[in-house]
Amino acid sequence: MGTRIRRRLLEIDSFIDAFFYSILEGAKRAIEAYSARLERFNVKGWRRVLVEFFSDAATMGAGGAVLMLALAIPAFDETSDDWLSQNDYSVVFLDRYGNEIGKRGILHNDSVPLDEIPDHMIKATLATEDRRFYQHFGIDFGGTLRAMIENMRAKTVVQGGSSLTQQLAKNLFLTNERTIERKIKEAFLAMWLETHLTKNDILKLYLDRAYLGGGTFGVDAAAEFYFGKSVRDINLAEAAMIAGLFKAPGRYAPHIDLPAARGRANEVLENMVQAGFMTAGQIYAARRNPATPVDRSGVTAPDYFLDWAFEEVKRITGGKAVVLTAKTTIDMNLQKVAEDAVESSLRQYGKQYGASQAAMAMSDLQDGAVRAMVGGRDYGVSQFNRATSALRQPGSSFKPYVYLTALMNGFTPQSIVPDAPITIGGWSPQNYGRRYRGNIPLTTALQYSINTVAVRLAQSVGRDKIVENAYNMGVKTPLVISKSLPLGASEMTVMDQLAGYGTLASGGLKLTPYAIVDIRDGEGNLIYRHSRDEPPRQQVVPADKVSQLNAMLYQAANFGTGRRALFPTAPISGKTGTTNAYRDGWFCGFTGNYVATIWMGNDDFRSTNRMTGGSLPAMTWNKLMSYAHNGIEIKPIPGVGGVPQPEVAAAQVGPDGEAIPAPVPLVLSKQSEILLFQIEKLMREAKPLKPIAPPGPSAEMRAKESGTAAWWRAPEPAQTPPATPANAETETPPDKVVEITIRGN
Repeated sequence: MGTRIRRRLLEIDSFIDAFFYSILEGAKRAIEAYSARLERFNVKGWRRVLVEFFSDAATMGAGGAVLMLALAIPAFDETSDDWLSQNDYSVVFLDRYGNEIGKRGILHNDSVPLDEIPDHMIKATLATEDRRFYQHFGIDFGGTLRAMIENMRAKTVVQGGSSLTQQLAKNLFLTNERTIERKIKEAFLAMWLETHLTKNDILKLYLDRAYLGGGTFGVDAAAEFYFGKSVRDINLAEAAMIAGLFKAPGRYAPHIDLPAARGRANEVLENMVQAGFMTAGQIYAARRNPATPVDRSGVTAPDYFLDWAFEEVKRITGGKAVVLTAKTTIDMNLQKVAEDAVESSLRQYGKQYGASQAAMAMSDLQDGAVRAMVGGRDYGVSQFNRATSALRQPGSSFKPYVYLTALMNGFTPQSIVPDAPITIGGWSPQNYGRRYRGNIPLTTALQYSINTVAVRLAQSVGRDKIVENAYNMGVKTPLVISKSLPLGASEMTVMDQLAGYGTLASGGLKLTPYAIVDIRDGEGNLIYRHSRDEPPRQQVVPADKVSQLNAMLYQAANFGTGRRALFPTAPISGKTGTTNAYRDGWFCGFTGNYVATIWMGNDDFRSTNRMTGGSLPAMTWNKLMSYAHNGIEIKPIPGVGGVPQPEVAAAQVGPDGEAIPAPVPLVLSKQSEILLFQIEKLMREAKPLKPIAPPGPSAEMRAKESGTAAWWRAPEPAQTPPATPANAETETPPDKVVEITIRGN
């Protein structure tokens, strides 16, 4: 029995050995045979170079294709089942006074069919945007190569390489960001569109949904806006002018720059001849008689606000495709001042400070109605709304959330906290200038934007409580809880700050900025009203603690880093913010009537030229808010109170019995203020001079003898601050200011 078992085990072992031996031998013979076959195809000489080149190209191409596909997969998530109907709205927007200010959306049932759009409009579009539209499959490699050659010859970008389908894919699914990832997504989505739609469908969507300036989307809306007629009735010259807007509507819009629009239209006509769509004789009359648009020189649409309001309408109505009229909160007078303030500041000082973009928003404190919104410098160049969508580090403008949480957890404005070095897990935040003041009260710490105090407060009360308070006050962007959170390291939007500071300005009542007052359907029936359908405002933070913080923010704005935001007609509370390497500058502040927040910087996160929140942002904020408070009743800030109004001089009567008007008070221009600040800086930095003559009567005695009184405080010796440390607030704290008072006889 035992012998049989041993024999069986030996047989099994032999079988296993033989099995694996045969596999290994077979593999060995196969490899030898493969090697022998390859040796027959051994290429030498110049042929080997070609073989190696194409082999490497195939390998790299396969790897690149896999990489591009991996990058394109997220883009396909945008192609939901209802992607084609995502803009099926036709909304007319009114301002707060009931005046029409713009339109958004498309209702396909009412749009002009493709066969009713004039042939010259279609030819002008194809000749300019995509001549081989009906020949390619979504990507025109020949057109892309031709554009590259022309751009190399001109040493600048004179032609675009994207096909019409790629441009539609960008308009429907993507943003205007200039990245390789976006171009890859654009290419895949273009091919996806070509497989799901016919060429005529793609062309129709492009003609309907492209932005063409003046707040218009689509050729029919553009024809109505620029020429006062339907696209069915436009002539060749007018079609050429509209087709010229696809490239850069902000630059070639006729109501902005008519000569540029006509020059661009002439290029479109030439393109039609070069493409073979028309002859030189057919376009002769259009060249001799260029299009004359309707006078729209005084018409400006608040496009960034309308985009945001359009999204709010879709959210409120629940996604149904309807014809609507929406009354909004916007005040076009304040909107124009906000736009002019941003543009004038960037035009005058943008190069000096190295800043190219800005975003601003302003709300009424009564209920959060947004009165003005600037989402960028030029809507025609970029439709990205930096007020609602751009995430930026707020810097020290985040500190009010920290201080309010501290006040709610046992601290008071008079609480003494050490301003001294602190290290948390190897991280050591520092103050600007690497200077420390020792034990100081909270009010002083916020006034001078002391970093170490904010970090100590966060350590004491807990960062999670700070974040919870920020959310309760209206911040919607998720905040990252980190050691540098109290210094404003977590990104926020301008609208987040508008809500948070608006809650402070309202005494702790939550302020939710909104755009829509009411919505009516096509028959005039009311389907939504904000005052009726939205919940009442709630007290989200204690009113007494908010009053304490507002008084501290009043000190920060009036005696700290926000002095350039001050204007004489109303008291303000607010806080500046500047991030590392001077990338972002903020000013967030409020009166008893309005709250406004502003960000300035660059889209590419490039550092500015030492721009702080207390410089250009505060100056721009001042332009809007000082205008907004002219001729209105000034309300007190909770915790601050009102402002003493200037005394009105009694009317005097002249010899002829007519009233002599009171003298107009002198108001310095902003440039004069800047010059005075520069003079003040020079005086602070000047070295004290020793008197040469023997000491005589004091200056005060001499002033008294001459009938005047003078006093001053000598400036402290200037110190040169070192480089800005990581996560440090870069607002320069004010030194002692030279003060001079002269009284005449």
